[in-house]
Amino acid sequence: MGHVARKRFGQHFLVDRGVIEAIVQAIGPRPGDRLVEIGPGLAALTDALLARVPRLAAVEIDRDLAATLRRRYGERLALIEADALTVDFRTLAADGPLRVVGNLPYNISSPLLVRLLEQREAIVDQHFMLQKEVVERIAAAPGGADYGRLGVLLQAYYDVEPLFDVPPQAFDPPPRVRSAVIRMLPRPDAPAMAPATLSQVLAAAFGQRRKMLRNTLLPWLAQRGIDAPGLSPTARPEEVPVAQYVELALALERGQSLRSINSIL
Repeated sequence: MGHVARKRFGQHFLVDRGVIEAIVQAIGPRPGDRLVEIGPGLAALTDALLARVPRLAAVEIDRDLAATLRRRYGERLALIEADALTVDFRTLAADGPLRVVGNLPYNISSPLLVRLLEQREAIVDQHFMLQKEVVERIAAAPGGADYGRLGVLLQAYYDVEPLFDVPPQAFDPPPRVRSAVIRMLPRPDAPAMAPATLSQVLAAAFGQRRKMLRNTLLPWLAQRGIDAPGLSPTARPEEVPVAQYVELALALERGQSLRSINSIL
């Protein structure tokens, strides 16, 4: 398209046909799917998806690219010209839940994943290209250095599956880091709890991750009337499994509800 990548949008355009085909195979698009692509860019993935489905929606922040995409695809592409961080994806799911895909700009990937988490009831699944380091954090198991706030938060609500790595030369211009593709499926047994509550617990635990829980999370919970007998005072935050963090957040949410009721009475 003769477009020069813009650093402020974190643009690195996927050009490797083999990688594009591998992503499409992983998504497995079907004609009835309600696909939404975040950041179509130069339309490499868009072209491959539209070979499988008659129509899709896309979110593009770059005005020049948006204008080109409109001319190129017409009614086959329902284009939303906006920052993906501001889009309410639930409005796109009026006729059915969404399958969200994209080569996400690295500079907004974490906040965008959190925003999509808040709208997860509108989403069937997510397939994203991310910085490999971020994928490793999302999928990390307890006990490792990569296990932290983002991974615990997302694993509480999604089944996450790293699919394959992508080298820098698959992009133009090549990024300085390796990338990876991840699949995220909303968990049917996810907690009926606002992600913000779990985020509070994780902030208290991982805010000073080198310290033992007796100096961070346990006193924070005690101040809020939450007993945590299952937590070892000498444990560190990366040693606590996802399920235990969820239990603590549920207890915190119940406690907040009780205090709210008591204050009304």
